[in-house]
Amino acid sequence: MKRNSLLYFLLFSLISLSHAWAQETIKVATIGDSVTEGLGLEEPSTQAYPAVLQRLLGDGYKVKNFGLSGATLLRNGHRPYDKTQEFKEVIDFQADIAVIHLGLNDTDPRNFPNYRDEFVADYLWLIDTLKTNNPDLEVFICNLSPIFTGHPRFSSSTFTWYHAVRQLIEQVAEATGLPLIDLYASLHNRPDLITDAPTLHPNKGGAALIAKTVQQHLTGDFGGLKLPPVFGEYMVVQRDKPFQIWGTANAGTSVEVTWNQQKKEATVDVDGHWELSFPAPSLNPKPQSLIIKNDDEELHFDNVLVGDVWLAAGQSNMEFPLKNALRGDSLANLADQQQNIRLLQFDSYARTDNVAWDSVTLKKANELDFFEGEWTQNNKDNALDFSAVAYAFANDIAEEQHIPIGIINLSVGGSPQLAWLPRLSLEKNADFVQSLHPWRLSDYLMGWCRMRANKNLELTDSPFQQHPYAPAYIYEAGLAPLAPFSLRGMIWYQGESDAENVELYSRLFPYFVEEIREQWNDDFPFYYVQLSSIERPSWPYFRDVQRRLLQEVPNSGMAVTSDIGDPHDVHPREKLEVGQRLARWALHEQYGRDIVFSGPLFKDYRVVNDRLEVLFDHNEGLRSTDGQELQGFAFQTLDGQHISAKADIQDDKVVIELPNVRLKTLVYGWDSVSQGNLVNQAGLPASTFRIPLN
Repeated sequence: MKRNSLLYFLLFSLISLSHAWAQETIKVATIGDSVTEGLGLEEPSTQAYPAVLQRLLGDGYKVKNFGLSGATLLRNGHRPYDKTQEFKEVIDFQADIAVIHLGLNDTDPRNFPNYRDEFVADYLWLIDTLKTNNPDLEVFICNLSPIFTGHPRFSSSTFTWYHAVRQLIEQVAEATGLPLIDLYASLHNRPDLITDAPTLHPNKGGAALIAKTVQQHLTGDFGGLKLPPVFGEYMVVQRDKPFQIWGTANAGTSVEVTWNQQKKEATVDVDGHWELSFPAPSLNPKPQSLIIKNDDEELHFDNVLVGDVWLAAGQSNMEFPLKNALRGDSLANLADQQQNIRLLQFDSYARTDNVAWDSVTLKKANELDFFEGEWTQNNKDNALDFSAVAYAFANDIAEEQHIPIGIINLSVGGSPQLAWLPRLSLEKNADFVQSLHPWRLSDYLMGWCRMRANKNLELTDSPFQQHPYAPAYIYEAGLAPLAPFSLRGMIWYQGESDAENVELYSRLFPYFVEEIREQWNDDFPFYYVQLSSIERPSWPYFRDVQRRLLQEVPNSGMAVTSDIGDPHDVHPREKLEVGQRLARWALHEQYGRDIVFSGPLFKDYRVVNDRLEVLFDHNEGLRSTDGQELQGFAFQTLDGQHISAKADIQDDKVVIELPNVRLKTLVYGWDSVSQGNLVNQAGLPASTFRIPLN
């Protein structure tokens, strides 16, 4: 029996080999411009993407490079591909598969302004012509690899025309039904891979990534079933909003998802992505199962709760762990009693301390493989290592509402606001596009951020090396993998690394909130922390900008912390109070609790005889913290002097005697370490403010 089995195996092997020998090699024509040709590479014959693609596909394929530098798709362009020797050769090659990557040079001012309306027709002509000798030719259309901001014409025209060409290529794919390989999606967040002077030609690593992307599309092999880290065993699903589930798998396969007694299927797209949406689930504190099947792989998450999910983000004061906070141990000791809370902590591979990163860390930063985390149950150990502000916030809501709360923390010490915005959001905005490159020399970032980043990157000579402080980095490496997972809202503690440029921040912060909400397609609430007190002279101005932005950013709230800062430490330990003040906003605005949720906020003023009456929102029960005279009110005079103002409380207003001098402004809490002691009946402090006096 064993002998017969061996003979059968040998016979089967011989038959298989004979079929393999008889099978013709699949010919792949790679058509394109300088990116395909390999311009700028030391050895294009081995490093250009077609050469790498050949190695990836193996001996069953013959890949030939028909790229030509400067070639345009437009037949009336300055160097039309259809009039080149390469085009004649590709016709003679009689390929089985054609991969077309043309259009980058069509963004040239000699081409697109004049002939844009001919682009789609010219592309269709090219495809039809390629199919003349082989009607069964498989054609893959590449949507353009990125052009980064170092391009000399980026802001004047190239950015706009580049994205217009991308839309036209999508139109071609829709008109023909041909598969689209989106090279922009693969490389737009990898400026380290396109490092030449025009910032459009991939280096060796960039060519390899293009080859890998093309190989995946040609073979459909995307490495099997994979999910973003926001899905896991102890996750919380947002109630009352659609439950979207997505991931990657091999193209053309089927993904089956079972959730909430419903079963849905999706076919994986040609780009390896799949997505399913379930109707909005209702609140359910009992564990449920989420089952995802694909081919022979099956994922079971059997401890999923339905409640509210909040995203906490920012820099080191949001990162600050519960174990280091005042009374943090006491709160952590109660964690086992609060099983409604689930935690998702994203840790950085390396901290942005004052050290030079090694080659492994530099590589991980470049590859956006910098944050790692998974959902965990609430217990003392997990709570102690979690963000103190975020944990206190979640704990208050879970205790008050008796519902599951999922809290996600993604925080990076020292991170500037720019690092949290999508790259495309920065590129399309004239105010911020110049921040992107060379960012390590840019005044868009505070000097301290640049100094620390340069220390971390001391062992690399590449100006394109990635880092968490680089504009768009934290969004691309950290936030983007979370969208569009439904959230109840977001809490934010950041600004210390932007406090020296309040004018820039006043434009940047509302734009950030707007763009983040757009990524999630949800106008969810956004509650942020006003900076505390410390001996830094720019902070009074920054706190006032944060106060004024409260009126500019819809559906937002602000927790005042000037009373609980540390004059000499940027990381005050009183963090539980900060989280609880944020929770007050959420409890009132989102959960309908009838509580005082904000400290006094300046509303208006009026002059009555020789007195100034200052009116506040949230003014019920105005008082001083210690029952003593009000502190922190002062005038700034027309000649630039500062004089203290004697202030009293009358009928929940602050009344100030007007001095007999020409006044310019009224300020409150205008010292770096605020001396203000005005609170309302809930003991919540009044915000710093500075108002002009007419």
